[in-house]
Amino acid sequence: MTVTPNISISDGNLVVHGKTILTGVPDNIILTPGNGVGLVAGAFIGATDSHSKSLHVFPMGVLEDLRFMCCFRFKLWWMTQRMGTCGKDVPLETQFLLVESKDNSESDQDDGPTIYTVFLPLLEGQFRSALQGNENNEIEICLESGDNAVETNQGLYLVYIHAGTNPFEVISQAVKAVEKYMQTFTHREKKKLPSFLDWFGWCTWDAFYTDVTAEGVDEGLKSLSAGGTPPKFLIIDDGWQQIENKPKEESNCIVQEGAQFASRLTGIKENSKFQKKCQNSEQVSGLKHVVDESKQNHNVKYVYVWHALAGYWGGVKPAADGMEHYDTALAYPVTSPGVMGNQPDIVMDSLAVHGLGLVHPKKVFNFYNELHAYLASCGVDGVKVDVQNIIETLGAGHGGRVSLTRSYHQALEASIARNFPDNGCISCMCHNTDGIYSSKQTAVIRASDDYYPRDPASHTIHISSVAYNTLFLGEFMQPDWDMFHSLHPAAEYHGAARAVGGCAIYVSDKPGNHNFDLLRKLVLPDGSVLRAQLPGRPTRDCLFADPARDGTSLLKVWNVNKCSGVVGVFNCQGAGWCKITKKTRIHDESPGTLTGSVRVTDVENMAQIAGAGWNGDAIVYAHRSGEVVRLPKGASVPVTLKVLEYELFHFCPLKEISSNISFAAIGLLDMFNSGGAVENVDVRMAEKKPELFDGEVSSELTSFLSDNRSPTATISLKVRGCGSFGIYSSQRPLKCTVGSIQTDFTYDSATGLMTMTLPVPEEEMYRWPVEIQV
Repeated sequence: MTVTPNISISDGNLVVHGKTILTGVPDNIILTPGNGVGLVAGAFIGATDSHSKSLHVFPMGVLEDLRFMCCFRFKLWWMTQRMGTCGKDVPLETQFLLVESKDNSESDQDDGPTIYTVFLPLLEGQFRSALQGNENNEIEICLESGDNAVETNQGLYLVYIHAGTNPFEVISQAVKAVEKYMQTFTHREKKKLPSFLDWFGWCTWDAFYTDVTAEGVDEGLKSLSAGGTPPKFLIIDDGWQQIENKPKEESNCIVQEGAQFASRLTGIKENSKFQKKCQNSEQVSGLKHVVDESKQNHNVKYVYVWHALAGYWGGVKPAADGMEHYDTALAYPVTSPGVMGNQPDIVMDSLAVHGLGLVHPKKVFNFYNELHAYLASCGVDGVKVDVQNIIETLGAGHGGRVSLTRSYHQALEASIARNFPDNGCISCMCHNTDGIYSSKQTAVIRASDDYYPRDPASHTIHISSVAYNTLFLGEFMQPDWDMFHSLHPAAEYHGAARAVGGCAIYVSDKPGNHNFDLLRKLVLPDGSVLRAQLPGRPTRDCLFADPARDGTSLLKVWNVNKCSGVVGVFNCQGAGWCKITKKTRIHDESPGTLTGSVRVTDVENMAQIAGAGWNGDAIVYAHRSGEVVRLPKGASVPVTLKVLEYELFHFCPLKEISSNISFAAIGLLDMFNSGGAVENVDVRMAEKKPELFDGEVSSELTSFLSDNRSPTATISLKVRGCGSFGIYSSQRPLKCTVGSIQTDFTYDSATGLMTMTLPVPEEEMYRWPVEIQV
């Protein structure tokens, strides 16, 4: 019996599960089945050339009339999404490509299952691949070393292809297959997540930019705690380090929001704004004082500080006092043609003129270790490591971009493992595959360009970019949706998105500028947050729509809690990255009101959450409208939103307790992620049959049982938090206890919503035992 491979090249066509994906595949393209390197499925694409070069562009085949979604770098640091239907729609610097096709192999009818094919351009040796399209609708592999002295005439494992009928499984399986093959990175599921993710945080950046001071840190923590939302983690962003001060007229240096892009680090300790003199005039560590004060006076648990991967924006000053042993040398960045063809960057304009002080790759572990050991001695718990992709532009003379990036990442991760035992690292400005495929330990990654409070074009594209980038990045690390301002016209929109993101929740409010009503939807009084379980991703029906540009689609983002699912719906229309102006801009000043729908199956893992025996029925609770709806299997709920509006739908599996009693735990009704409060649901049936059930019983929808009946079952819940807690019960419950104390509740027979109030617990992260008799 002949087994036809699922992925093959036949008659010049790339065929996946019987469906032609690419036509006109050139003769120099080589397909290697995954089983050749010990993988069960998938295949690699390689290419050969007659000449050795440091940069090759290999056409791979023509893509036409198939919907795709890709993540590409629109500038050096960050990716965003693009949708299209043919090769020329694929942008430069595409690092992830997902193609949709129907399987027509069994009949002429286009009614077979949808097949999803993922293309992952890889690193091979000293070379890095990216995808791009050309005017002939060909998808090309751009292969480059970043060093003119590092050349090749071929690559056999340049792109990995994987396909199947569940897009989320296909992506995950593809990355895990590449992990097994490359052995240079680790999947997110194997990494230790730092503890700060489950606590509310405050970052100094948008509050102070580089003008941050020790006094400012104290004010910010005090201000947020006073409103009942105490920050438990703190990021001291750019502005604490010792850097050279160039006279402005001499430096000709570009400064944006205070960041001096050509300035270099002159020492590993804090600058004068953070230093402290004792009474005997001796200098003591001001940073240690700030950290101690934050932890002792404001009960902060985790303090992180910012540094660039190269030390500072302009690197480390060569031969600076006390830093001579790092063998720093001036290097001048060279940006790859793909990045230059998208959006050039002002940071690079600065550094191309002034150069960057590059610590020698053989000495960079010493640099990180000395920096991090000092920070750890001050009580710092981790670092936000920024400006990472600068290293790819400095590969000349160091074996190329992949070699230099890997040296830096290995040194960074070794130092973090030694100095910050909670795996304290947030990766930032780091969306290149050189780094992503070299990360064995780092577990948190900023998932899009910054939150820009003063740029109206940035808010909708921020939410959609994070969601689509997470399809790729979420396989490697926990995506971080960035800080935001709680007092801002788009604050609710940003807050709701973070509640379904499964990410850290932190703001960058100026002291005194807070919306505590909003923050209390995200933060419990103990400073903890109700974090969803997975990286939040677009629902299956959104994968190939374009909710930023098409004028018709809403963005839906799904996630799960321990006992329920959640779908956030956002109107993100009106702005995006423009390939003509090469910047993010508003392309529709007044996007229309849009209508869509949500259903239980938007939550991919819902059957697993519900457990065995679930019939597909659910209760849906809408956060903004407050509506509670019983949703039969297959039914949907409509949603209508204006631009910058959102709704959060909580899907709670319905448990059939008896023929006329059904139940669902909803959660804390006033929190964005209501269902995140419910940690466990257990149903215990009563030992004897209640006396009312001795014959046939009419439907629960048409009859209500007596309040004097014996209980049919006791439902035990473990619940976090405080405030208004809701459950659905088709019959009025008989009794409710919280922490073994009987508790009053209200019951709305029209909707089945039972509501009670959970008190504020005395212990952090406390789980209330709640019992309900029905």
